[in-house]
Amino acid sequence: MSNMSSAAASVVKSALSGHAPRALSSRLSEAYRVVRDETERRAAPLSAEDQVVQSMPDASPAKWHRAHTTWFFEQFLLGPHRPGYQVFHPDYAYLFNSYYVSAGPRHTRAARGLLTRPGADDVTAYRRAVDEAMLALFAEADEATLHKLAPLVEVGLNHEQQHQELLLTDILHAFAQNPIPPAYDRVWRLPAADRSGDDWVDLPEGIHAIGHAGESFHFDNEKPAHRALVGPVKLARHLVTNAEWLEFMADGGYRTATLWLMDGFAAAERDGWEAPGHWRQGEDGAWRIMTLGGLQAIDPDAPVCHISYYEADAYARWRGKHLPTEMEWEVAARAGHLNDAFGLVWQWTRSSYSPYPGYRAIEGALGEYNGKFMVNQLVLRGSSCVTPADHSRLTYRNFFYPHHRWQFTGLRLADYDV
Repeated sequence: MSNMSSAAASVVKSALSGHAPRALSSRLSEAYRVVRDETERRAAPLSAEDQVVQSMPDASPAKWHRAHTTWFFEQFLLGPHRPGYQVFHPDYAYLFNSYYVSAGPRHTRAARGLLTRPGADDVTAYRRAVDEAMLALFAEADEATLHKLAPLVEVGLNHEQQHQELLLTDILHAFAQNPIPPAYDRVWRLPAADRSGDDWVDLPEGIHAIGHAGESFHFDNEKPAHRALVGPVKLARHLVTNAEWLEFMADGGYRTATLWLMDGFAAAERDGWEAPGHWRQGEDGAWRIMTLGGLQAIDPDAPVCHISYYEADAYARWRGKHLPTEMEWEVAARAGHLNDAFGLVWQWTRSSYSPYPGYRAIEGALGEYNGKFMVNQLVLRGSSCVTPADHSRLTYRNFFYPHHRWQFTGLRLADYDV
């Protein structure tokens, strides 16, 4: 489970390039199957009971993730583009729409866990029916239509990869509420961190290109590419570890109000934060962490994860440092200066999730994908151990509210005393 693979990005890129020898229909079919199969692979260890649980309003049941990603293809591809297509079930658009107001009314997000019906087997039947229809669409459409549909297919596949990650983080949160505690995969372990190289890397003052350039796949929030003044600043080459976080805890970090933003300290007091999310202290006083492999001992060398922006900011203050901006992160990562920029934990930045200069949301319902969330959230960069392997890139902008910590979120530091 430490290397979540998907060939979607490379296959669909090939499909759009027009240089691959096989027919466009077969290349789209392959990309589609690869991503859809990966979702089912991730859901396979879960029981029907596992798939219906919703442990908090911010999480969704695994069954809902499987159905929502299926509704996406039915709503945006099959309905408009396959003549004569009949929806699988008339209620599913209401049940499995997420936030696309333009696509119609939706079931309340916080009540998704109350949907005992349709069952997990019904969702499996839904996925199979839509998959058959999608593959038939690829086989039946002419070349011009397929070229028109390929970018929309690519959005749908990348959207499903996002939900593949959420499926695991959401079930981990649910399992973490269980006193047993259960495991998703007993052999799961976080990949080892890279501790090679100097502790700090220098970014001298300079103007750098930020954002996605070119025509390869990206979400609209990664553009327009623009220039930004970065530096002088030093960035930590390494991620902050559990051992370093335990020192923060032992020094009263969670109890020292002067280290915290006011809203952050209020959240810590209200929710009783004494340690990162999913940490449990045993009767012996030792801390353990709930993981996809079950309850495990804290690895002092592993990067700390399941922390909120508030915690990350408080830790940086305790160290006399700062969190980097997303621009600083991108420049350093592009130069190859950051160990574990990808594949372990998302890294908080102190940049607000706001539009780049000149940003405009795309027209239609898919314009609701990113733009309307650009307020009151913070940007994270990189990727995590449960991000599909082909779903990472230097310009990817993840975003969460500052109190969120159920994702695999960690941090690295910045130092402006250069």
